[in-house]
Amino acid sequence: MADTRTHRLRLWTSAVTVGVVLLAVLLVPPLVQLDEQAVDLSRKLLPPSWDHPFGTDDLGRDLLLRCVYGLRISLLVGLVAALVATVVGTAVGAAAGALGGWTDRCLMRLVDAFSSVPHLLLGIFVVALFRPGVWPVIASVAVTHWLSTARIVRSEVLSLRTRPFVDAAVSGGASRWRVAVRHLLPAVLPQAGLAAVLMVPHAMWHESALSFLGLGLPSHQASLGNLVQNARSSLLAGDWWPTLFPGLLLILPTLAIAGLAGVWRDRLNPRRRSELML
Repeated sequence: MADTRTHRLRLWTSAVTVGVVLLAVLLVPPLVQLDEQAVDLSRKLLPPSWDHPFGTDDLGRDLLLRCVYGLRISLLVGLVAALVATVVGTAVGAAAGALGGWTDRCLMRLVDAFSSVPHLLLGIFVVALFRPGVWPVIASVAVTHWLSTARIVRSEVLSLRTRPFVDAAVSGGASRWRVAVRHLLPAVLPQAGLAAVLMVPHAMWHESALSFLGLGLPSHQASLGNLVQNARSSLLAGDWWPTLFPGLLLILPTLAIAGLAGVWRDRLNPRRRSELML
């Protein structure tokens, strides 16, 4: 009973947090007709108050508004990059598992080659090829995050190939491509969707790391990584709020998304959950 209550509490807490975040990024920018880039040096580094719940930054800009805009950009990067990486990883993993033979060996060696390079280093190389902007960061994150999905989908396909319905389709004269598209791929889509959800917070942290290093989005554009990077000097001077609130808005949504993904994983594999509860 206690485990069930904890499970439900995690589900509702994560769902409410994700809902609040989505409402904020969708409704605040159009409803609040303020320029998040407006500079007012007379309000420089004001602590949190009723007028400015998150305080102001070193240029007098409202930190709450900039955090919402930054979260909007970080979520956009995370969602699009996770979608692209999941599509690429699912296609590679499904092709490797369904076709087998030399196709499987070549594709897995490609995955191993990409995996041998650290994600951040490969991401830095990709963004260095383009001007700073949203799409180079999305491409960087997508290129470095499809590998785990490819491995997961391949292992699921290899497991499904031994099932009776696949043998029946092959006996009926279906080609490998038809079996892969009509039978194997739909069966692995729930696992691929779970991998995509888990990839969103990872992609958000990757974008924040690139922006913090000055290699992601332009420094004037609000993103959570840029906000933390711009607040370093303020933190050394004792002003904690320009660093705290962007950091919280990065941590809380990622924990909430991970919580929802954990519930989804338990639903996909209830046997695993029952074994963990023993």
